[in-house]
Amino acid sequence: MNPKVDTFIANSKNWRAELEILRKIILDCNLFEDIKWGVPCYTYQNSNIVIIQGFKAYCGLSFFKGALLNDANQLLVKPGENTQSGRLIRFTNIQEIIKLEPVLKAYIFEAIELEKKGLKVDFEKDNTHIITEEFQNKLNNNPELKKAFENLTPGRQRAYNLFFSAAKQSKTREVRIEKYTQQILNGKGINDCTCGLSKKMPYCDGSHGRKGL
Repeated sequence: MNPKVDTFIANSKNWRAELEILRKIILDCNLFEDIKWGVPCYTYQNSNIVIIQGFKAYCGLSFFKGALLNDANQLLVKPGENTQSGRLIRFTNIQEIIKLEPVLKAYIFEAIELEKKGLKVDFEKDNTHIITEEFQNKLNNNPELKKAFENLTPGRQRAYNLFFSAAKQSKTREVRIEKYTQQILNGKGINDCTCGLSKKMPYCDGSHGRKGL
């Protein structure tokens, strides 16, 4: 048991009991725990398997390669529309978790076996990795920005590409790119906290809007 996870759960205002039992279930499956991306993350031989975290309306158990799981009980959902690999199981009370404990362990053990076999998600080709002409020109003319963008996680790169390409007019795309250039240089994703006030680091929860209150 990692003391950093003890602190994370102790400081959780919501879902503390639910996170505790999810943690116990995962540790029963002999995974190593640490804090990554600001939340408890569980690994097998340094490979990410699952994370737990609390949201406003629910808490969740997120599998990194959930798309490969059998999901016989139809519990897994996509965390986002463009998510290809990860899958999430949502809970709104502790009774749900207790009832599903054997099933959850089966899912976790299956995820471990997938990792042992070295199976990988076959990502579909889509346009979320296509860099707009305006952004590509910016990267070509700014090696520091290019390096910073390439150092971002694939998910953060994809979020920027989606946001920039969603603008129909070239001028709008240029304005968006200019607005977020410094954020990219700072190693931040488009949805990451930049003020340091968020309670859900590294993600922004709007706390900056309450500064001074």
